[in-house]
Amino acid sequence: MQILLKSKPYLLFCALVFSSLTQAQNYPNRPVQIVTPFPPGGAADVVVRLVTQQLTDGFKSTFVVDNKPGAGGAIGAQFVARATPDGYTLLLTSSSSMSINPHLNAKLGFDPFKSLTPIGFIGYSPNVLVVNPALPFKTPADLLNAAKEKPGFYSFASNGSGTLSHLTGELYKQAAGVDFLHVPYKGAAPAMVDVAGGQVSLLFAAYASVAPMVKSGKLKALGVTSTKRLHIAPDLPTLAESGIPGFESNQWWGLFGPANMPPDIVSRLNLEVNKALKSPELRKRFSEESIEVGGGSPADLAAYLQVDFDKWGRAIKAGNIKNN
Repeated sequence: MQILLKSKPYLLFCALVFSSLTQAQNYPNRPVQIVTPFPPGGAADVVVRLVTQQLTDGFKSTFVVDNKPGAGGAIGAQFVARATPDGYTLLLTSSSSMSINPHLNAKLGFDPFKSLTPIGFIGYSPNVLVVNPALPFKTPADLLNAAKEKPGFYSFASNGSGTLSHLTGELYKQAAGVDFLHVPYKGAAPAMVDVAGGQVSLLFAAYASVAPMVKSGKLKALGVTSTKRLHIAPDLPTLAESGIPGFESNQWWGLFGPANMPPDIVSRLNLEVNKALKSPELRKRFSEESIEVGGGSPADLAAYLQVDFDKWGRAIKAGNIKNN
C-alpha cells in the first residue's frame, strides 16, 4: 500500500505529460483566432494577414484575423491576456503596444511580461531620417554638426506625441546630445507634407511611407535607424555608423499568447512561424513594406522585448514625455 501511495505523484506527472503531448499533437482542431490590436490597413495589418495565411497553410487548419483596435493596442492585448491559454487565442502586436505604451499609460490592463507568452519574432521595420531637400545636409553628420551649432533652431515633425516617430526623435536628441524643436502632427501624411514644404526640418518615418517622396525629390533621406542597412536601400547609411554607435529604433512585430500556454503548443507555433518567415511570398511582401524578416525562438522574442522596453523607458523618463 505504501509503495502504491508513493507512486501516485509519479503517475499523476505521467498523466499530465501524456495529456500535454496529446493536446499538442492534436493542435489545432478548431479555428485559431489571431487578434491584432490595430484597425485594418497599414503595415500592421499587412503583417498579421500574411502571417495568418502562412500559418493556415502550414498547419492545414484555419487561422483567422480579428481586429480589436483601441487604447494604443491595449484593448486587443487585454482580450488575449484574459483568454484561455490553450493556443486558440493569439496576439500579433507591435512594439508600440508592448515597449512604449506601458511607459505612457499605467492603466493598460495587461503586463507585457507577465500577462503574455512570447511565441515568435515576426520582423521589424526601421525608420528613415528624412529632411527638407533645400537643406544643405548630405549626411547625418552634417545635420548633427549644424544642430550643435544652433541648438533648437531645427525642428522635427512626428506622427503625434508618444508615437514611435516622436520617441525616435527624442532618442536621437538624447544620444547625439543635440536639441530639436518637436512639432507633433495627427499622422504621418501631414508631417511629411510640412517637411517637404519646409515648415519643419526633419522627420523620422517608415521607409515605405516616405519612399515615393524621396524618389520624387520632395524629401531627402539621410539614414536609417536600424543597426544594419536596409536591403531595399543599401546606399542609406545607418545612424549607428554615422556618429551614434548602437543607435536603433525599430517598429517590430511579435506573436504572443496568453500567459501559461502549454510549452509544446508554443514550440509548434514557433516552428511554423519560422517556416512561414521563409516563404518567398511573405518575404516579397515584407520587402515591399520595408519590413526585415525576424525569426528565432520564444526566448529570443522575450529578450528583444526586454531590451526594447528598457530602452524606451529610459528615453521617455529622460525626455519627461507624458501621454497627452
